[in-house]
Amino acid sequence: MRILVTGADGQLGAALRPQLEPRHDIVWTDRDDLDVRDLAGVRAGLLAQRPEMILHLAAWTQVDACEQHPDRAYEVNALGTRYVALAAREIGARVLLVSTDYVFDGELGRPYREYDNPAPLNVYGWSKLNAERILAALVPEHIIVRTSGLFGSGGANFPEAILRAAAGEGRLRVVDDQVCRPTYAPHLAEALAAIVAAPQPGSYHVASAGETSWCAFAREILSAAGGDPKRVEPVSSAAWGRPARRPRQSVLDTHAFEMTCGHALPHWREGLGDFLRQREA
Repeated sequence: MRILVTGADGQLGAALRPQLEPRHDIVWTDRDDLDVRDLAGVRAGLLAQRPEMILHLAAWTQVDACEQHPDRAYEVNALGTRYVALAAREIGARVLLVSTDYVFDGELGRPYREYDNPAPLNVYGWSKLNAERILAALVPEHIIVRTSGLFGSGGANFPEAILRAAAGEGRLRVVDDQVCRPTYAPHLAEALAAIVAAPQPGSYHVASAGETSWCAFAREILSAAGGDPKRVEPVSSAAWGRPARRPRQSVLDTHAFEMTCGHALPHWREGLGDFLRQREA
Protein backbone atom coordinates (compact mmCIF):
# COMPACT_ATOMS: atom_id res chain seq x y z
CA MET A 1 0.00 0.00 0.00
CA ARG A 2 1.17 3.52 -0.75
CA ILE A 3 1.01 5.55 2.47
CA LEU A 4 1.84 9.20 3.13
CA VAL A 5 2.74 10.16 6.70
CA THR A 6 2.47 13.76 7.90
CA GLY A 7 4.49 14.96 10.90
CA ALA A 8 6.94 12.10 10.42
CA ASP A 9 9.77 13.86 12.29
CA GLY A 10 8.20 13.29 15.73
CA GLN A 11 8.69 10.39 18.13
CA LEU A 12 5.72 8.44 16.73
CA GLY A 13 6.93 8.93 13.17
CA ALA A 14 10.35 7.58 14.13
CA ALA A 15 8.73 4.57 15.80
CA LEU A 16 6.58 3.87 12.73
CA ARG A 17 9.49 3.53 10.30
CA PRO A 18 10.51 -0.04 11.18
CA GLN A 19 6.85 -1.06 11.36
CA LEU A 20 5.79 0.26 7.94
CA GLU A 21 8.82 0.38 5.65
CA PRO A 22 9.22 -3.39 5.13
CA ARG A 23 5.56 -3.79 4.12
CA HIS A 24 4.47 -0.61 2.35
CA ASP A 25 5.53 2.14 -0.05
CA ILE A 26 5.91 5.07 2.37
CA VAL A 27 6.20 8.80 1.74
CA TRP A 28 7.53 10.41 4.94
CA THR A 29 6.84 14.15 5.25
CA ASP A 30 7.56 16.77 7.89
CA ARG A 31 6.67 20.47 8.00
CA ASP A 32 9.37 21.39 5.47
CA ASP A 33 7.94 18.88 2.99
CA LEU A 34 4.23 19.35 3.69
CA ASP A 35 3.04 22.23 5.86
CA VAL A 36 -0.51 21.25 6.81
CA ARG A 37 -1.39 24.94 7.32
CA ASP A 38 -1.05 25.51 3.55
CA LEU A 39 -4.11 24.20 1.68
CA ALA A 40 -2.60 24.67 -1.77
CA GLY A 41 0.63 22.99 -0.71
CA VAL A 42 -1.20 20.07 0.90
CA ARG A 43 -3.35 19.57 -2.18
CA ALA A 44 -0.37 19.74 -4.53
CA GLY A 45 1.64 17.32 -2.40
CA LEU A 46 -1.12 14.74 -2.15
CA LEU A 47 -2.03 15.01 -5.83
CA ALA A 48 1.62 14.44 -6.72
CA GLN A 49 2.07 11.43 -4.42
CA ARG A 50 -1.45 9.93 -4.66
CA PRO A 51 -1.30 7.78 -1.53
CA GLU A 52 -4.00 5.20 -0.81
CA MET A 53 -3.83 6.08 2.90
CA ILE A 54 -2.66 9.09 4.90
CA LEU A 55 -1.40 8.73 8.47
CA HIS A 56 -2.00 12.20 9.82
CA LEU A 57 0.41 12.66 12.73
CA ALA A 58 1.19 16.37 12.23
CA ALA A 59 -0.08 18.32 15.25
CA TRP A 60 0.86 20.93 17.81
CA THR A 61 0.81 18.97 21.07
CA GLN A 62 2.28 21.42 23.60
CA VAL A 63 -0.80 21.70 25.78
CA ASP A 64 0.08 24.88 27.69
CA ALA A 65 1.40 26.62 24.59
CA CYS A 66 -1.86 25.79 22.79
CA GLU A 67 -3.77 27.39 25.67
CA GLN A 68 -1.74 30.58 25.30
CA HIS A 69 -1.91 30.62 21.47
CA PRO A 70 -5.33 29.21 20.52
CA ASP A 71 -5.30 30.55 16.96
CA ARG A 72 -2.14 28.63 16.16
CA ALA A 73 -3.50 25.50 17.86
CA TYR A 74 -6.62 25.56 15.69
CA GLU A 75 -4.65 26.45 12.57
CA VAL A 76 -2.36 23.42 12.93
CA ASN A 77 -4.62 20.85 14.56
CA ALA A 78 -8.08 21.61 13.18
CA LEU A 79 -7.56 23.50 9.90
CA GLY A 80 -4.52 21.37 9.10
CA THR A 81 -6.68 18.28 9.39
CA ARG A 82 -9.36 19.92 7.23
CA TYR A 83 -6.84 20.59 4.46
CA VAL A 84 -5.53 17.02 4.59
CA ALA A 85 -9.09 15.67 4.57
CA LEU A 86 -10.14 17.81 1.59
CA ALA A 87 -7.15 16.66 -0.46
CA ALA A 88 -7.65 13.06 0.63
CA ARG A 89 -11.28 13.16 -0.49
CA GLU A 90 -10.20 14.48 -3.87
CA ILE A 91 -7.83 11.55 -4.49
CA GLY A 92 -9.96 8.92 -2.75
CA ALA A 93 -7.50 8.18 0.08
CA ARG A 94 -8.29 6.89 3.55
CA VAL A 95 -7.10 9.01 6.48
CA LEU A 96 -5.97 7.83 9.92
CA LEU A 97 -5.83 10.64 12.49
CA VAL A 98 -3.99 10.29 15.80
CA SER A 99 -5.95 12.09 18.51
CA THR A 100 -5.88 12.36 22.29
CA ASP A 101 -7.50 11.45 25.61
CA TYR A 102 -7.70 15.20 26.24
CA VAL A 103 -10.95 15.33 24.26
CA PHE A 104 -12.53 14.15 27.56
CA ASP A 105 -13.00 16.06 30.81
CA GLY A 106 -11.98 13.19 33.11
CA GLU A 107 -15.15 13.26 35.20
CA LEU A 108 -16.86 10.06 33.98
CA GLY A 109 -15.65 7.81 36.79
CA ARG A 110 -14.68 4.91 34.52
CA PRO A 111 -12.40 4.40 31.48
CA TYR A 112 -13.62 6.23 28.39
CA ARG A 113 -15.06 4.27 25.49
CA GLU A 114 -15.10 5.50 21.92
CA TYR A 115 -18.78 6.48 22.05
CA ASP A 116 -18.59 8.51 25.28
CA ASN A 117 -19.34 12.21 24.88
CA PRO A 118 -16.21 14.39 24.56
CA ALA A 119 -15.94 17.52 26.71
CA PRO A 120 -12.43 19.02 26.48
CA LEU A 121 -11.08 21.21 29.25
CA ASN A 122 -8.42 23.00 27.21
CA VAL A 123 -7.68 24.49 23.80
CA TYR A 124 -5.53 21.55 22.75
CA GLY A 125 -8.36 19.11 23.44
CA TRP A 126 -10.87 21.27 21.59
CA SER A 127 -8.57 21.65 18.59
CA LYS A 128 -8.14 17.86 18.36
CA LEU A 129 -11.87 17.22 18.82
CA ASN A 130 -12.56 19.64 15.97
CA ALA A 131 -10.00 17.74 13.89
CA GLU A 132 -11.89 14.50 14.58
CA ARG A 133 -15.23 16.03 13.60
CA ILE A 134 -13.85 17.63 10.45
CA LEU A 135 -12.31 14.36 9.33
CA ALA A 136 -15.49 12.37 10.01
CA ALA A 137 -17.53 14.89 8.00
CA LEU A 138 -15.23 14.95 4.98
CA VAL A 139 -13.77 11.44 4.66
CA PRO A 140 -16.13 8.45 5.07
CA GLU A 141 -13.20 5.99 5.06
CA HIS A 142 -11.55 7.53 8.12
CA ILE A 143 -9.95 6.08 11.24
CA ILE A 144 -9.47 8.00 14.50
CA VAL A 145 -7.01 6.63 17.06
CA ARG A 146 -7.04 8.27 20.47
CA THR A 147 -4.05 7.65 22.70
CA SER A 148 -2.55 9.12 25.87
CA GLY A 149 0.73 10.10 27.53
CA LEU A 150 2.89 9.28 24.51
CA PHE A 151 6.60 8.81 25.15
CA GLY A 152 9.45 7.50 23.03
CA SER A 153 12.90 8.26 21.68
CA GLY A 154 13.62 11.37 19.68
CA GLY A 155 11.18 13.89 21.10
CA ALA A 156 9.97 15.84 24.12
CA ASN A 157 8.12 13.58 26.53
CA PHE A 158 7.44 13.05 30.24
CA PRO A 159 10.17 10.48 31.08
CA GLU A 160 12.81 12.60 29.34
CA ALA A 161 11.65 15.70 31.24
CA ILE A 162 11.80 13.85 34.57
CA LEU A 163 15.28 12.47 33.91
CA ARG A 164 16.59 15.87 32.88
CA ALA A 165 15.08 17.50 35.97
CA ALA A 166 16.52 14.74 38.16
CA ALA A 167 20.01 15.62 36.95
CA GLY A 168 19.74 18.76 39.08
CA GLU A 169 19.36 19.22 42.80
CA GLY A 170 16.32 19.11 45.06
CA ARG A 171 12.88 17.60 44.91
CA LEU A 172 10.68 17.19 41.83
CA ARG A 173 7.07 18.38 42.13
CA VAL A 174 4.69 16.26 40.05
CA VAL A 175 0.88 16.18 39.98
CA ASP A 176 -0.72 13.19 41.67
CA ASP A 177 -4.39 13.83 40.81
CA GLN A 178 -4.25 13.19 37.04
CA VAL A 179 -4.45 9.56 35.90
CA CYS A 180 -4.02 8.12 32.39
CA ARG A 181 -2.40 5.22 30.54
CA PRO A 182 1.12 6.34 29.47
CA THR A 183 1.82 4.89 26.04
CA TYR A 184 5.18 3.88 24.57
CA ALA A 185 5.51 5.17 20.99
CA PRO A 186 6.90 1.91 19.47
CA HIS A 187 3.99 -0.04 21.00
CA LEU A 188 1.52 2.46 19.54
CA ALA A 189 3.35 2.26 16.20
CA GLU A 190 2.93 -1.51 16.17
CA ALA A 191 -0.79 -1.06 16.83
CA LEU A 192 -1.12 1.50 14.02
CA ALA A 193 0.64 -0.90 11.65
CA ALA A 194 -1.92 -3.58 12.56
CA ILE A 195 -4.78 -1.16 11.91
CA VAL A 196 -3.27 -0.13 8.58
CA ALA A 197 -2.87 -3.77 7.52
CA ALA A 198 -6.61 -4.39 7.83
CA PRO A 199 -8.21 -0.93 7.96
CA GLN A 200 -11.73 -0.76 9.36
CA PRO A 201 -13.23 2.75 9.54
CA GLY A 202 -14.15 4.10 12.94
CA SER A 203 -12.66 5.26 16.21
CA TYR A 204 -10.29 3.30 18.43
CA HIS A 205 -8.75 3.94 21.82
CA VAL A 206 -5.19 2.60 21.85
CA ALA A 207 -2.93 2.91 24.89
CA SER A 208 -0.40 0.86 26.81
CA ALA A 209 -1.76 -1.46 29.50
CA GLY A 210 -1.86 -0.09 33.04
CA GLU A 211 -3.00 3.22 34.45
CA THR A 212 -1.08 5.53 36.76
CA SER A 213 -0.82 9.09 37.99
CA TRP A 214 1.95 11.32 36.69
CA CYS A 215 3.48 11.35 40.18
CA ALA A 216 3.59 7.55 40.39
CA PHE A 217 4.93 7.41 36.83
CA ALA A 218 7.72 9.85 37.75
CA ARG A 219 8.71 7.75 40.75
CA GLU A 220 8.80 4.63 38.58
CA ILE A 221 10.99 6.44 36.04
CA LEU A 222 13.54 7.43 38.68
CA SER A 223 13.49 4.00 40.29
CA ALA A 224 13.98 2.20 36.97
CA ALA A 225 16.81 4.59 36.05
CA GLY A 226 18.62 3.94 39.34
CA GLY A 227 17.57 7.19 40.99
CA ASP A 228 15.73 7.97 44.21
CA PRO A 229 11.93 7.92 43.75
CA LYS A 230 11.52 9.71 47.08
CA ARG A 231 12.72 12.90 45.37
CA VAL A 232 9.32 13.11 43.66
CA GLU A 233 6.92 15.27 45.69
CA PRO A 234 3.18 14.94 44.97
CA VAL A 235 1.32 18.16 44.23
CA SER A 236 -2.28 18.91 43.26
CA SER A 237 -3.22 20.25 39.84
CA ALA A 238 -4.42 23.45 41.50
CA ALA A 239 -1.07 23.99 43.19
CA TRP A 240 0.80 23.08 40.01
CA GLY A 241 -0.70 26.14 38.35
CA ARG A 242 -0.27 25.41 34.62
CA PRO A 243 -2.13 27.54 32.02
CA ALA A 244 -4.21 24.63 30.67
CA ARG A 245 -6.54 22.47 32.75
CA ARG A 246 -6.06 18.71 32.42
CA PRO A 247 -8.61 15.92 32.98
CA ARG A 248 -8.33 14.09 36.30
CA GLN A 249 -9.14 10.58 35.00
CA SER A 250 -8.57 10.30 31.25
CA VAL A 251 -8.01 6.53 31.22
CA LEU A 252 -9.01 5.06 27.83
CA ASP A 253 -10.91 1.79 27.44
CA THR A 254 -9.09 -0.14 24.68
CA HIS A 255 -11.40 -3.16 24.25
CA ALA A 256 -12.56 -2.16 20.74
CA PHE A 257 -8.98 -2.15 19.45
CA GLU A 258 -8.18 -5.39 21.24
CA MET A 259 -11.21 -7.16 19.74
CA THR A 260 -10.42 -5.79 16.27
CA CYS A 261 -6.68 -6.55 16.23
CA GLY A 262 -6.61 -9.51 18.62
CA HIS A 263 -4.15 -8.23 21.20
CA ALA A 264 -3.57 -5.59 23.86
CA LEU A 265 -0.54 -3.33 24.05
CA PRO A 266 2.17 -4.24 26.57
CA HIS A 267 2.23 -2.55 29.97
CA TRP A 268 3.71 0.93 30.16
CA ARG A 269 6.42 -0.40 32.51
CA GLU A 270 7.69 -2.60 29.68
CA GLY A 271 7.73 0.43 27.42
CA LEU A 272 9.58 2.45 30.06
CA GLY A 273 12.23 -0.26 30.32
CA ASP A 274 12.75 -0.22 26.56
CA PHE A 275 12.85 3.58 26.56
CA LEU A 276 15.55 3.67 29.24
CA ARG A 277 17.66 1.02 27.48
CA GLN A 278 17.46 2.97 24.20
CA ARG A 279 18.33 6.19 26.01
CA GLU A 280 21.33 4.59 27.68
CA ALA A 281 22.51 3.17 24.37
